[in-house]
Amino acid sequence: MTSEHPARPVIGVTAYEELASWGSWHTEASLVPSGYVHSLAGAGATPVILPVQDEGDEDLDRLVERLDGLVLTGGPDVDPARYGAEPHPRAQPPRRRRDDRELALIDAAERRGLPVLAICRGMQLLNVAYGGTLIQHLPDVVGHDEHNPTPGEFSNHRVRIDPGCRLAKALGWDRRDVPTHHHQGVDRLADGLSAVGWAEDGTIEAIEDPSRPFVVGVQWHPEADDNLAVFEALVRAAAGVLARRRDGETRPVG
Repeated sequence: MTSEHPARPVIGVTAYEELASWGSWHTEASLVPSGYVHSLAGAGATPVILPVQDEGDEDLDRLVERLDGLVLTGGPDVDPARYGAEPHPRAQPPRRRRDDRELALIDAAERRGLPVLAICRGMQLLNVAYGGTLIQHLPDVVGHDEHNPTPGEFSNHRVRIDPGCRLAKALGWDRRDVPTHHHQGVDRLADGLSAVGWAEDGTIEAIEDPSRPFVVGVQWHPEADDNLAVFEALVRAAAGVLARRRDGETRPVG
């Protein structure tokens, strides 16, 4: 018996590990803002939440073998020790176990040839994983707080995308107002990555690895937008991985 509907690619979504409250409970929780889950499902994927946990290389590889794509979510600052810097006075307390987990997932996804979408903190961590560095407090550099004007709320600013890059082709636009909330950004861009999007103040807002079919970082928050184009592009790339896996092809691509 064959299904009338094609299988949906399975995309792993990295979880926060934070104190959370519900009802009378106030405890450590593995959680993901629902916008990521709804956006991926709306784009045609089956999202699976990946909690922060310690795994050996073999267990991690077995997990990644079941995935067709990976989303690195937003969240607290990357530990500045990862790129050889001392913490800025405005830097948030490090989440070292989360950094460890997500860096291992980036490495495993590369070995498997999985498409990766890195969002906000995720884009910053992707740059660090490739050997780049971060600006720890953007207002010190750009002279304003328009990237993060109100705690706990998204604002909007204009982003320009290089019209010749892969991301622009996936998005279908090269200038647009996008939801934003971050106080850090890319400083030295890592070798192997290309800057393909910028805010009006010059802050890097999008990066990609031109050597791989789909490894993209965006500094804004597409999960808080009504435009699913970047998620749809990820799902298309993940569907290709799923098709090859079903055909028995296990070698990485790209």
